[in-house]
Amino acid sequence: MSTLEVSNLNDGTTTVATTYITNGSAKMWVSLTNAAVVNDSLNVTNALDSGVGKYTVNFTNAFSNSDYANAMIAIDADGNGYTSSKSTTSIRYNNYTTTFTDAATEGMIMGDLA
Repeated sequence: MSTLEVSNLNDGTTTVATTYITNGSAKMWVSLTNAAVVNDSLNVTNALDSGVGKYTVNFTNAFSNSDYANAMIAIDADGNGYTSSKSTTSIRYNNYTTTFTDAATEGMIMGDLA
């Protein structure tokens, strides 16, 4: 296997440090149906329906810690989407109106992979 080590990238007009790209890119993103079926994703092994309005997303590659930043949204429900638990290998998204509600959900994580 060959390794290419580059500290900067240049497109002919602009130069950017590779650390900007690696540190500033989402390390996980997912688009789920309201039945926890993965529409499309990056660094996602699978998603589990953990109950009405509760989805657990498992990562292909673990994070170095669970202090990563994440954002999620329930896209077809009025109410609140929130993260109820995070680990280095998975995250749980919940959708809640006045009760837990199944809803298509999108989420992403910025953080360091292990």
